[in-house]
Amino acid sequence: MSNEPTDSRSPDAVYSFAAMERKWPAVWDELKVFTPLDDGSRERRYVLDMFPYPSGDLHMGHAEAFAMGDVISRYWRQLGYDVLHPIGWDSFGLPAENAAIQRNAHPSEWTYANIDTQAASFKRYAISADWSRRLHTSDSEYYRWTQWLFLRFYEKGLAYRKDSPVNWCPKDQTVLANEQVVNGACERCGTPVTKKSLNQWYFRITDYADRLLDDMAQLEGKWPDRVLSMQRNWIGRSAGAHVRFRIESTPDQPEHDVTVFTTRPDTLYGATFYVVAADSQLAVDLVTEARRPELEQYRDKVRSLSEIERQSTEREKTGVFTGRYAINPLSGERLPVWAADYVLADYGTGSIMAVPAHDQRDLDFALAFDLPVRVVVDTGEAHPAESGMATTGDGTLVNSGSLTGLPQEEAVAVAVRILTSSDAGEETVNFRLRDWLLSRQRFWGTPIPIIHCASCGEVPVPDDQLPVTLPENLRGEELAPKGTSPLAAARDWAAVDCPRCSGSATRDTDTMDTFVDSSWYFLRFTSPGYTDGPFDSDAANNWLPVQQYVGGVEHAILHLLYARFFTKVINDLGLIDFDEPFNALLNQGQVLNGGKAMSKSLGNGVDLGEQLDTFGVDAVRLTMIFASPPEDDVDWADVSPSGSAKFLARAWRLARDVATTPGTDPSMGNRGLRSATHRTVADASVLLDQHKFNVVIAKIMELVNATRKEIDSGAGAADPAVREATEAVAVVLSLFAPYTAEDMWSILGHEPSVAAAGWPTVDESLLTVDSITAVVQVKGKVRDRLEVSPDISEDELRDLALRSEAALRALDGQEIRTVIVRAPKLVNIVPV
Repeated sequence: MSNEPTDSRSPDAVYSFAAMERKWPAVWDELKVFTPLDDGSRERRYVLDMFPYPSGDLHMGHAEAFAMGDVISRYWRQLGYDVLHPIGWDSFGLPAENAAIQRNAHPSEWTYANIDTQAASFKRYAISADWSRRLHTSDSEYYRWTQWLFLRFYEKGLAYRKDSPVNWCPKDQTVLANEQVVNGACERCGTPVTKKSLNQWYFRITDYADRLLDDMAQLEGKWPDRVLSMQRNWIGRSAGAHVRFRIESTPDQPEHDVTVFTTRPDTLYGATFYVVAADSQLAVDLVTEARRPELEQYRDKVRSLSEIERQSTEREKTGVFTGRYAINPLSGERLPVWAADYVLADYGTGSIMAVPAHDQRDLDFALAFDLPVRVVVDTGEAHPAESGMATTGDGTLVNSGSLTGLPQEEAVAVAVRILTSSDAGEETVNFRLRDWLLSRQRFWGTPIPIIHCASCGEVPVPDDQLPVTLPENLRGEELAPKGTSPLAAARDWAAVDCPRCSGSATRDTDTMDTFVDSSWYFLRFTSPGYTDGPFDSDAANNWLPVQQYVGGVEHAILHLLYARFFTKVINDLGLIDFDEPFNALLNQGQVLNGGKAMSKSLGNGVDLGEQLDTFGVDAVRLTMIFASPPEDDVDWADVSPSGSAKFLARAWRLARDVATTPGTDPSMGNRGLRSATHRTVADASVLLDQHKFNVVIAKIMELVNATRKEIDSGAGAADPAVREATEAVAVVLSLFAPYTAEDMWSILGHEPSVAAAGWPTVDESLLTVDSITAVVQVKGKVRDRLEVSPDISEDELRDLALRSEAALRALDGQEIRTVIVRAPKLVNIVPV
């Protein structure tokens, strides 16, 4: 296969992917093929790929993910829609900061160099993007509007500060994001991470919990079921009751009221102890002075544990007694109050009533500390104290005062009525979802536009003073925090006059979680140069919701949930008229090698650039898409780019062979080939709507083979049906292999671009099949072919095959053992 350009129409021309890759990008740029008209003359369609992070050049995962979105974009453009398919970069983030520290540079240098590299690779990869809308979230003209949106959230009471525990590296004296904690240690220095309380910024996403959950009904059948399930579980709405317990006073501690949330108020009589989160302020407030040293020692141990470790059912339960007792509001029983690590301070009220017979973690704790286990729901199972297994099924209430004898559902309602009437509780709904912690004590992110004044308190930066830009003079080790955020160390930057009183004040030195940047970028793409707001509302309402969003399932919860939250808030601000951002979602699988995720440490990485150089862009794209349905993983060890390259050359040669024959009325051509062509196009339309891209490629391969067979059969390339088939191949193939298809279209005598050729029209009359060919085999060897009705029954086909003269000659009088019919295309006769 040559990489040298030749005259494509010449009989001596060879397929050269390198020549095509040099030729066509400039033509596409000049024609602005992928820039939408955006004038309302056509129905609009918005296709969006989850934008990349510029960590280096494109890798094999990019090759798969962006090929999928490109197929949909190109297909919709062929159907005549005005398609928006933008591209940009999620360019803030910790990797750039770490790289800058290592290189003694500013994070922008590493970031924008990588963006340029990726942009060149995306253009080579022939992504049908509108490059005029390119954006980077680290550009000040972008994050100006991220700050503007923050201030609108702040005005609505949706952005606030509170003290909260964070990951802390005692050696580097810095806060770590969760992703910087590896196996409980700092990823940079390996020091065990502890917890530290800091004042942090939050978004009040819990105010939207009901809407985020209920509005998923709009997405049923449009988003993958597993993504919807993951979001529902993350939000975790549960109906139950708030129950108030009174903590008895002691000689050195006053009486204290505490509240718990429970979905099972009917099991109150089964509560035998009370648990508070060991790292909570409540534990400090409740513990007696005699027990305080033991609690503080225990809290030091708890700070070194991650939430996942603390909630693991496999960990041995630990805790300390606080010296206090809670009074059960229904039974009046005194319950010992323990501080333990399996209850989290920032989940619910940070405390629970423990019902060990009917909750496994409570049971494990009770058995570890020899606490009572009382069954209050009779499920017919063994006693938990003996079996070691809590019983969680339905049953009848026992040992429960006035609730005894009631079925579970009725007992819940009665318990709530009793609590409400005695002012000891009330019915309520709780959520697993917690408010969004957005503070990051890092440099390379969007600065939070708040000024702290000793006289005025928190003061928003005035809109006309946005953006609050990052200082450009910090480099290398200056970005490594030592007990404070890097921005706090930039004293000249942090010192500012208060916008209200003009007194001395300081900027907020936290930056925003990068998920904030990616929670609204899809809106900015509709008007990236707009200067009067974050986006032009008319443009956003014209293009959105995104008709097709494409990206990895790893973003199923946080990114998608945050984007939905932002959209709903922005809708409430009156800036848009829709409240769900993504109408349909397609998740692509991973690219593996040898059954494992590609990794430098495993030595199984595959260099995308090398693959492109060896086989060409089209062959790699085709291989990725043909390997499996989009949502399945692709194992590079099991696929063949060389096979894809050979097929593309075979398809391209069809155009070269047809090039010298003028276009004539295809109705004069071979009906069989014409039927194959129109069935391929019709089937492709259905399959593309179902995202069965790999099956579409299989259909194209069949049509290429059928067309080649017709050319080689004697009729040659002059048959108008051959040209019709070849043109259809070029148009459908343009979705997957744009360089090859464009070259074919040009060879066939058409003006570029095939991307705007329009989807072939299907003649319904050619989809009706008058007959099919049934193959007759004797002992697996083909002996005859029979033209039969497509409606023929298996019995009729068997009888017809057994009367075949060719089959009878091959049998030569042998007795037949069996006749296998794979109706209606194959009959296999097996003699004794």
